[in-house]
Amino acid sequence: MRFLTGGYTAEMDGEATGIGMLLAGAADDRLAGGSLGFAGDAVRTGGSPSWIAAHPALDVVYAALEGDGAVQAFTRTGEASFARLGAPVPAGELACHVAVSPDGASLVASCWGDGQVVRMALDAAGRPSSPQTAVAAVDPYAGFGVDDRTSHAHQTRFLRSGRIVTCDMGFDLLRFWRAGARGLEAAEELVLPMGTGPRHLQSHPSGHLYVITELSREVFVLAEGPSGAWRVISGVPLSADPTTAGDTAAELAVSRDGQFLYAGLRGSNTISTLRVRGDGSSLDLVAQVDSGVDWPRHHVVARDTLLVAGQHSNEVASLTLDERTGVPGRARQRTAVPSPTCLLPVA
Repeated sequence: MRFLTGGYTAEMDGEATGIGMLLAGAADDRLAGGSLGFAGDAVRTGGSPSWIAAHPALDVVYAALEGDGAVQAFTRTGEASFARLGAPVPAGELACHVAVSPDGASLVASCWGDGQVVRMALDAAGRPSSPQTAVAAVDPYAGFGVDDRTSHAHQTRFLRSGRIVTCDMGFDLLRFWRAGARGLEAAEELVLPMGTGPRHLQSHPSGHLYVITELSREVFVLAEGPSGAWRVISGVPLSADPTTAGDTAAELAVSRDGQFLYAGLRGSNTISTLRVRGDGSSLDLVAQVDSGVDWPRHHVVARDTLLVAGQHSNEVASLTLDERTGVPGRARQRTAVPSPTCLLPVA
């Protein structure tokens, strides 16, 4: 299998020199449990392409150039090569995430530095343009002794209902949007407990949303009510070990059958496995195992394998998933990858 790797380049003290190409087994393998190998850059670029997302229909990918505060499109030119498609489009300070709409007509960039959420139109070739910045977030806890907090938008997810949800890690806030002619129109806000730091979301086949909190190291379960309003219905900590109190949570991934969630913890460098219970409304902590890397920034499920990007150890490791218990085993394969921050499967 092929995976693109995002990473930090020199201006953000990283060692990457562009978007890389990772092989897990042979390029045309359907499974990712084979030997890992880094094939070098699929395209050289600065600006720290820390997050990569694919167009749903075109051979085009988009990078959040975190160091440049911009979004850049790349078109495929070969089995393992890409080239710039148009010019970078400014988004905001430390643009760290980009999500493409299911119809391929637009994308949304999230900016950690200034909290901006920016929608861009995509043309028939996949080039982004016409950035429209959504209304700025307001801290729901302002006036409670925390007036100096800063908005930090961190992720966007398109929902089956057609709405869009964004995480604001700085304001402990989830914001729901409708896509309108003038950009994103605010529809709803959901306030999480102060200091939790919502980082990323995952949709579940049950219809529930799961949000991982970077600072409090939890996963909250969200449900949509009859009126369309979202609410928190349960939550679970990612560790029972008190020595992980200084950890920060990173990525959240769903198993192929939807029965388990995998959460990365940076500091203890572990992966927590959560079992999805019943109709998806509750979670149980099953296990916490070694991730096999230093600073597990991102991970993806590829059938029976979990691939983990170790930002500080400059490597990617593969862990076999026990499909009965859901728990990852020890790292079986690993390869050097410079400052990896994101893994994206590509055909």
